[in-house]
Amino acid sequence: MSFSQIKHIHAREILDSRGNPTVEVEVFLEKGCLGRAAVPSGASTGQFEAHELRDGDPKRYLGKGVQKAVANIKEILAPALKGQEALDQKAIDDRLIELDGTENKSALGANALLGVSLAVAYAAAHVQEKWLFEHVAQLFGEKPQILPTPMMNILNGGQHADNNVDFQEFMIMPVGAASFSQALQWGSEVLHHLKKVLHAKGYAAS
Repeated sequence: MSFSQIKHIHAREILDSRGNPTVEVEVFLEKGCLGRAAVPSGASTGQFEAHELRDGDPKRYLGKGVQKAVANIKEILAPALKGQEALDQKAIDDRLIELDGTENKSALGANALLGVSLAVAYAAAHVQEKWLFEHVAQLFGEKPQILPTPMMNILNGGQHADNNVDFQEFMIMPVGAASFSQALQWGSEVLHHLKKVLHAKGYAAS
């Protein structure tokens, strides 16, 4: 038995930053290492995106509950992946796709599959005593080239903004900072300076 084999998978319904339900998954390995991941959900989805499985019950969270996706993890994905090697991410992901069997992940839900995949990756990183970015780079035979650098959204447009800007997000990466904290500082300073520039030119910056 390998210490990095999957021992148990648990899932639950939580609320995201918008107050909407999403899926959180925990993957436990034989060594006792834990990987936990919560599935992100965008405010808008395109017609070609993978299918996010929602319950559709208007009496719970206006139909946005994810108990079906959670049940699919507990009843289908968890038993199928028990004993699988967490270090082999490709085999895990291939098995998830096989179990769903649809082009757009609509049978079990992309939110169920992604939650499990992410949690496995975190658990695999943990058992190797690596950061997630180091583990992912290793999977592709690469060495991390730069310190993890935050990507910061400083301007919004598109469908959900109250302006006529075509682009949904303008993001910056403070590359070159000596540490993550310095990168965070640089990003914050750029944001506040940008607000001042926009206000000076008569533009809203809220």
